[in-house]
Order: sequence, then structure tokens, then C-alpha cells
Amino acid sequence: MVRSIKSKFMNRLIVTLIAVLLPLIGFSQSAKDILSNSISYHDPNGFWNSFQGNLKIDLNQPDGSNRKSDINIDLPKAEFSMTERRGEDVVTRVIDKEGCSILFNGRSDFSKEESKKFGLTCDRASMYKNYYTFLYGLPMKLKDSGTILHNELEQVEFKGNDYLKLKITFEEGVGTDTWYIYLNPETYAMEVYQFYHDETKNDGEYILLSELIEYRGMQIPKVRKWYTNKEDKWLGTDDLVSISSLR
Repeated sequence: MVRSIKSKFMNRLIVTLIAVLLPLIGFSQSAKDILSNSISYHDPNGFWNSFQGNLKIDLNQPDGSNRKSDINIDLPKAEFSMTERRGEDVVTRVIDKEGCSILFNGRSDFSKEESKKFGLTCDRASMYKNYYTFLYGLPMKLKDSGTILHNELEQVEFKGNDYLKLKITFEEGVGTDTWYIYLNPETYAMEVYQFYHDETKNDGEYILLSELIEYRGMQIPKVRKWYTNKEDKWLGTDDLVSISSLR
């Protein structure tokens, strides 16, 4: 009887110790280690820096509208092109070493009204280039020059799930937003990211990631659902329909 009680006590003690120590195990690794583990999960063969691929992405928005984008990213050649279809209108933006070019419904000449409505500027083209190469290159892009990985590492609950949370800021001239990357504590898979323009105002957005597309060993999130931080309002969903090689 005494042995049975002692055994039950030991079992409870072990369970309690595991519950206390498990959260500390994650913190035995640095933020740098955690990021490296996430990169190993998403890009185990280090393929991203030689990426030459075509992405087909559908964006669905709350008003029922849909935007289909056909995107070519060639990192070795520093080339980017994007053909965007909204209803009957088609915009093609190209950035390469020669500069920038834009076509609207097959025309290189367009009115100021068309330019304003559809963002037919090289600044907008550059924004799209940075946007897609950053988001679809995460978490590998967090190794880029000018990116600051903070030492602080948190274990948090977000939308009912437990995560390891990394904080990212940028050097002056690279970026001004504050980003947080939420990683699965078991696999280090990236499942959420979040950014603020001014964190004290709770502005910015969070993005829920789901499903994966495997491409040359890379594990790329397929679905990205965008929400506002403050209102928790759904803004749209990006669906990576397919990915294929340019070469």
C-alpha cells in the first residue's frame, strides 16, 4: 500500500516536473538557433538564394473580388515580373537590371487616371517585388543584411495555439516596421507572422499560414489569410495555386 502511494506520488512529481521544465527547454536555444531550425525546416537544402520560379497566386477579398497574379522571381539574375489580372484589366510590371517597364492592357501609354487607379508606376512595381520576394522567401529572408533578429524569445499562445515568437526589426533605410514570426514549437514551421507600423497603436496586420507546397525541397506556405491587428478584420486570402521552375 505504501509502495503504491509512493509510486503514485512519484508519477505525479514526474508529470509536474515535465510541465515545468518543458517551457524552459525551448529557451535553452537562442533566437538565432530557433531561426536556423525554422530555415532548416522550410529550406533544408539552402535552395532559396538560387530561386528561379513562377508563382501563380489568387487573392480573394471580402467584397468578392478576385485578383490573379502570375509572378516570376529570378534571384540570381535580379529579375522580377508580375502579370496581374483584375476582371478585364491586365497589368504587367517588369523589373530587371535595365530598369522598370509597365504595360496596361498591352499598352505602355496610359492616362493619369489609369495610372492612379491601377498603380502603374515603377514605385509600385518595386513595392510588389519587395513584397513577394520577402513574404515568399520567409523565414530565409530574415538572414538578409539589414535585418535585426532580437535576442528576446517568447513562448506565447496565439489564436489558441502555442508558438515560439521571434521579433524582427530593420536597420535604417531597409525597413521601418516591427515584425513577429510565430513558429510551431515542435517542428519550427512558420505558422503566423505579424507586423506593426506603430506597435503602440496596435496597427498593422497578422497573417495566418496554412498548408504547404513542396518545391525542390522547400516547404512554402500555400494559404495566407490576412487580418487587421486592431479590429481582427479579414482583409483577404492569398492562395498559392502553383509553383514551377523558370528554367
